[in-house]
Amino acid sequence: MRPAILFPLFAEIRTLSGVGPKLEKLIAKVAGPRLVDLIFDLPVGVVDRSYRPRIAEAAPGRIATLEVGVLEHFPPRVKSQPYKVRVSDDSAMMDLVFFRADAKYLNDVLPTGSRRFISGRIESFKDRLQMAHPDYVVQDAGQMPLHEPIYALTEGLAARSLAKAIRGALDKVPDMPEWQDEAFVRREAFAPFHEALLSSHAPRHDADLAPEGAYRRRLAYDELLANQLALLLIRRQLRGPAGRAVTGDGQLRARAISALPFALTDGQLGALAEIEADMASPTRMLRLLQGDVGSGKTIVALLALLTAVEAGLQGALMAPTELLVRQHCASLEPYAKAAGIRLAALTGREKGVGREATLKALAAGEIDILIGTHALFEDDVTFRDLGLAVIDEQHRFGVHQRMRLQSKSKAPDVLVMTATPIPRTLALTAFGDMDVSRIMGRPPGRKPVATRVMNANRLDDLIAHLKRALSEGQRAYWVCPLVEESEVIDLAAASERAVMLGKALGGKAGLVHGQMKAAERDAAMAAFKSGETSLLVATTVIEVGVDVPEATIMVVEHAERFGLAQLHQLRGRVGRGSGKSSCMLVYHGGLTLAAKARLATMRDSDDGFLIAEMDLKLRGPGEVLGKRQSGMEEFRLADLAVHGDLLLTAHDDAKLVLARDPELKSDRGDALRVLLYLFGRDEAVRYLRTG
Repeated sequence: MRPAILFPLFAEIRTLSGVGPKLEKLIAKVAGPRLVDLIFDLPVGVVDRSYRPRIAEAAPGRIATLEVGVLEHFPPRVKSQPYKVRVSDDSAMMDLVFFRADAKYLNDVLPTGSRRFISGRIESFKDRLQMAHPDYVVQDAGQMPLHEPIYALTEGLAARSLAKAIRGALDKVPDMPEWQDEAFVRREAFAPFHEALLSSHAPRHDADLAPEGAYRRRLAYDELLANQLALLLIRRQLRGPAGRAVTGDGQLRARAISALPFALTDGQLGALAEIEADMASPTRMLRLLQGDVGSGKTIVALLALLTAVEAGLQGALMAPTELLVRQHCASLEPYAKAAGIRLAALTGREKGVGREATLKALAAGEIDILIGTHALFEDDVTFRDLGLAVIDEQHRFGVHQRMRLQSKSKAPDVLVMTATPIPRTLALTAFGDMDVSRIMGRPPGRKPVATRVMNANRLDDLIAHLKRALSEGQRAYWVCPLVEESEVIDLAAASERAVMLGKALGGKAGLVHGQMKAAERDAAMAAFKSGETSLLVATTVIEVGVDVPEATIMVVEHAERFGLAQLHQLRGRVGRGSGKSSCMLVYHGGLTLAAKARLATMRDSDDGFLIAEMDLKLRGPGEVLGKRQSGMEEFRLADLAVHGDLLLTAHDDAKLVLARDPELKSDRGDALRVLLYLFGRDEAVRYLRTG
């Protein structure tokens, strides 16, 4: 149950004075629906009103605060002209300019002969200084703030309305118990939470907004500790006390390995050893397997699944798309056959009698390994005894989905895989509830892909090059971007590009995109794989997992729209066979500095982990995995590109806390419960036996 000390902060923003239904909706849009959302909505800028020149010395373009006498009003002769009020000090005169003004209001606020303090941006117009619509007109300088925070707004929301609501929310913040380690607080010279929060909302200069600032670091660490503590509590729940040791005799694995056309790499063998050690322990395995594009994760996963089958249990492999499920089935079938085990698929496409037969065989234990999409979560899917669940492309599935899959059995081990190289800081926040194995390096025979960056004005040259390459029997992908705002337009563009390239290259170009029916998409992929079509135009549906070793050319159009991780994934679709491969990154128009940096990184490196670190720096954590797919939280106070050191400390601190005080019953434990609730980790607290 949420601690009483936090009740005021979890009230809805409509409880604040002056916040009606319309304003509530607008504020909720930019910050969130509760007071706690408002206090964590930090300023994005600051207006400094401390510049106090005389009029004659005022610099155009700067915000100035002036003490003036009101000389005369000049109402407009026609409505389209501005209303002017002439003011002066002992050095010069200037005009205050108002458009669509109310004459009575201005005469009340600026009566002739009065003295006023005004603040706003100084402008120069026809050799005379003026100030259009001053931000403040007051009788006493103390009535205006010298330093004013600027918050992100939405259309229809006035800056002062939001600022007033945030001040109202900050007034409700109680003095919190100190949840941080006292020695650490002293070492870092951290202010108490309450002081750090209020000071973060009262910046004086732009430097005060920087994430490196002392107050912001304090708040960032609070948020990161809540994240790590919650993930460790969830991990403890997922692992649970009721694990079991899963070991095999190695016979099935030996048969599968003997059927491989290559030797396992040191990286694969190392990852497999870590996985098998976890499976053999009496606690549940919860491990993330990271490997760059083409590093051979799927074979490692199969060998782990065979360990479960050797132990008399079943295995499940879950992938995010039907396309990937079909491909896993096709690529693993020969090794499953060599090992003598039964493999089956289950996706949303299976219906009626066929589906019923699969489910019946699964429940009876007649299927050893089931490969499927999220259809594996459905209530009617019952395993006889699930020993290992492997989840491919983990970032497409959240913690809750992992828990649902685990509920299919008493205590299955869980291995999750991603081909998206993830920086350590991001791995800790998105997957901090798991141990991590990395397969470094590329498998034998994988060749580097020559990468070039080119302007779209050279498209004719590129098409001529493609024509020659395809006539020699090569195969190529041409990827068109899919922008969320306009899927219809982008699909039309991809279709048009397929028609244009088909004509230009003297043959039919295949087309695949996410809106196609699965059967149509599979048919287009099969035609490309068999060589019936030598060019496949696609949206990013081919980003993950598509394996056509004969494809040697990847063209990415509008490459400037893609993130580094996505470009790296797309490039990984070629270079999978014996031929030399190339990747052309085609950009349209001018490039931003960030886009230039992204494309240069792709041109100069093929190290997925280095590319992922650069992606984190350029785009921030929310975009690296894709917020929509990952369901990954977006930090409000912490910036992983800046606060990586704090995250590592928070991870270690959270582990130490739970080792010493597993149920958070100590004084610090009680305070940490407040922290978890403050940052919305209610579910994690419920896993505490006394929570």
